[in-house]
Amino acid sequence: MRRLRAMEEDDYDAMIELWRGVDGLELSGADSREGIAKYLARNPGMSFVAEAEGRIVGTVLGGHDGRRGFINHLAVDPACRGQRIGAELTERCLGAIAADGIGKCHIFVKSDNEIGKGFWARTGWSKRSGFDVFSRDAAVLELKREEAR
Repeated sequence: MRRLRAMEEDDYDAMIELWRGVDGLELSGADSREGIAKYLARNPGMSFVAEAEGRIVGTVLGGHDGRRGFINHLAVDPACRGQRIGAELTERCLGAIAADGIGKCHIFVKSDNEIGKGFWARTGWSKRSGFDVFSRDAAVLELKREEAR
């Protein structure tokens, strides 16, 4: 039997193990125990896990910036795929984001993640075009400020 529930900080060890075993999911320093705890505190009740037989078999991180929602780290144990776990986690996450007054949600999918792209297309998401993503490490700015002092 499977159940979905809100993600908790104590789930971290099981989640990181799952994430490391899922192709197409890229981890970074933001996925540290502290980073995930901060994310959950900032976006309460928007991230979920799926449990089956006492272990975590799926996760989704959800949150928003006040205007748009974002989904991160939708992951399902490869042995448990095809059971709608990913779809159910996504629906639960979107419901929580919508309940907070957010009308649109985005997901970033790596270009070479064919399984992920297929999932999102099958579940009603539209691929956007005309955008490029630029990123910068905010810690670099803090270091420059400290050096200028």
